[in-house]
Amino acid sequence: MALRQIREIGDEILLKPCREVKEVTPRVREIIDDMFETLYDADGVGLAAPQVGILKKIVIIDTGDDPHILINPKIIESSGEQTGNEGCLSVPGKYGVVTRPNYVKVAYYDEEMQQKELEGTELLARAICHELDHLDGKLYVDMVENGLHDVEEMEEAGEQAEETE
Repeated sequence: MALRQIREIGDEILLKPCREVKEVTPRVREIIDDMFETLYDADGVGLAAPQVGILKKIVIIDTGDDPHILINPKIIESSGEQTGNEGCLSVPGKYGVVTRPNYVKVAYYDEEMQQKELEGTELLARAICHELDHLDGKLYVDMVENGLHDVEEMEEAGEQAEETE
């Protein structure tokens, strides 16, 4: 395993759509392992492959309960609404208020290319939506209500951003 460089806003790769994974090769497994190491080193909740320079539809999420590996994920159902602070490892030191569904169901493939479904609410739903946006070349900054803010300002006010990534 190895730490990978997290691409930051302004890097063109973050704006490009990703390609589907056709098979899970040893290289894909290595990418997934490296993504987890990078995510945990950065103290994030989720990471999408383009954030480490790989234009493949791979997302990892760990909200503290159970790590998830989503290959070729697609949201198939969503409902409700939640509005809250959101951050991103690709937009360091910033956060913004974003409205997302409060419930999502996502279809995906696991590391054995078996089709699965995952349902999530609250933080997990937010993380799924945020990470899947990355696969389409979208950043949360385009959805922010009332602009981006410095994390330092929020910490001074005693609030906490959901470090979606």
